[in-house]
Amino acid sequence: MEITENAALVVVDVQKGFEEVEYWGERNNPEADDNIAALIGTWQESGRPVVFVRHDSVKPDSPLRSGYVGNDFKEYVEERRGKGAGGELLVTKSVNSAFYGTPNLDAWLKEAGVSQLVVTGIQTNMCAETTARMGGNLGYDVLFALDATYTFDLEGPFGWRLGAEEIARATAVTLHGGGFARVVTTADLIAGASRPSGPSGV
Repeated sequence: MEITENAALVVVDVQKGFEEVEYWGERNNPEADDNIAALIGTWQESGRPVVFVRHDSVKPDSPLRSGYVGNDFKEYVEERRGKGAGGELLVTKSVNSAFYGTPNLDAWLKEAGVSQLVVTGIQTNMCAETTARMGGNLGYDVLFALDATYTFDLEGPFGWRLGAEEIARATAVTLHGGGFARVVTTADLIAGASRPSGPSGV
């Protein structure tokens, strides 16, 4: 796998509020946090840029609302902030896409000459997927680290209910099959990022 030397890792909404099981329900992929931590470590050690995205919910009952402990990054993310040799950015948002946050992610990436993104974080089918879709629309080469994301069971229209793993697979099929992003594994990303590469990943 070709990972450019300045590929940006976008870590979406890895916040304490997602640990509140009674609010969210059952999740999938218990290995996700370990994989997210491994990707952050690899990106920082290789001098690549990392973008930390935080969701500041405007809903008064949300575990992610501003001023509530659930708004904070999980400890393993917070302790890694500021440790990388590459660039780092904090984006705050109140909608699904990290591209509609503050500061302007697209402008920051373009100024840094970044053309490739790796998306990881929570939730697979919500903010991670929306950020990946928009990144693809904006012309970035988007890699979606499926096993470094997780989501929750969800009820939709007509009484339809899907389990978290079904939802994650649907996201993977839509992103990959629809050409928005390439769905990949943490192991492949780490292997690719650990190889010496030029600006084009060659």
